[in-house]
Amino acid sequence: MRPQRLEEYIGQQHLVGPGAVLRQSIDAGKIPSFILWGPPGVGKTTLAQLIAKILKKPYFQLSAINSGVKDIREAIDSAEKQTLFQQKGAILFIDEIHRFSKSQQDALLGAVEKGVVTLIGATTENPSFEVIPALLSRCQVYVLQHLEKQELIGLLDHALVTDEQLRDADIKVLEYEALLLYSGGDARRLLNALELVSNFRKPGETFEITNQMVQEIIQQNTALYDKTGELHYDIISAFIKSMRGSDPNAAVYWLARMLEGGEDIEFIARRMIILAAEDVGLANPNALLLATTTMDAIRMIGMPEARIILSQCAVYLATSPKSNSAYMAINAAWDAVRKTGNLPVPLHLRNAPTKLMKDLNYGSGYQYAHDFEGNFTQQQGLPDQIDGEIFYNPGPNPAEEKVKNNVKIQWKGKYKY
Repeated sequence: MRPQRLEEYIGQQHLVGPGAVLRQSIDAGKIPSFILWGPPGVGKTTLAQLIAKILKKPYFQLSAINSGVKDIREAIDSAEKQTLFQQKGAILFIDEIHRFSKSQQDALLGAVEKGVVTLIGATTENPSFEVIPALLSRCQVYVLQHLEKQELIGLLDHALVTDEQLRDADIKVLEYEALLLYSGGDARRLLNALELVSNFRKPGETFEITNQMVQEIIQQNTALYDKTGELHYDIISAFIKSMRGSDPNAAVYWLARMLEGGEDIEFIARRMIILAAEDVGLANPNALLLATTTMDAIRMIGMPEARIILSQCAVYLATSPKSNSAYMAINAAWDAVRKTGNLPVPLHLRNAPTKLMKDLNYGSGYQYAHDFEGNFTQQQGLPDQIDGEIFYNPGPNPAEEKVKNNVKIQWKGKYKY
């Protein structure tokens, strides 16, 4: 079912459509090493195979799930032999590259740097967290998007007329919604669901697929849809929103759903660290400490006991007081930076490591806070053009009410809370 030409490839037109960045590299016959980051079933492997076919380059494929350093070195050695008398740049495709350890990723560096292989990695996780900086700096990162409804429908229609088993059967899809729902936007799951439903066709009859038929058949075969990927994004969303909404029972339920489905425990912990800073924030600063400690603990312990640590953290975050003031503060400050540009740093705040800088009054007038009573002195910290602007608004909780009162007293009305 994989397309044989780039024109048959469905979706990701921002990358491979006419004039798009990756399409230009393909048309030029020379691609950089890059990482494809996107949800499951949007065509990462297919795209890598298509590029190798179009560019007529040797193609090697490894899966991070069952490949080690030895497999990487063997693939690189084979690439060197095949390209000895040819153009360099055999394509080495690594599926789920985020599962490679640091040492495994290190083994790729030399070959990528020398151009022995052009690396194409595929990952469902943020490469900034999962790929070592040295390798990431040698690769472009291309983000793949969820397939749109019409793209998924086009995929189904294409399958019915091109698949060697389906094209000779008299199959019509009258209603698409249930198939799309159970696919979760994953093209692979969509085709699996179509295959599963089509298996109930009786020879010689016209087979019309409806929403009710799909629901009845899929519900009898739920094992295909209970593991990771089906509701990956919906369930992590429900988990986060349950903790944000201070519902510990819902939080541990969605946590259990993810663990039962085989979700990566570090992915769960990473999302809790974000929530601790974004949603609990300064209402309970200890939440961030517990969340980061949770990540360390689950790495040391592993499953199944890691579930207890994750549960403790989820309940703690759900029952903590909430404040998004730090999150809103950095967003407001960032927006101001974009609007006002590079405003000059006030002279008294500038660093003055050289005599010339001192002669130019860098640092002149700076007041060292510890020289004053209470380790505080009213001293301008913002550029002149935005002096007095408020970016941090304390949240309505006991911890931050105390902060607000202190700011009011110290700054004597400069910041109008």
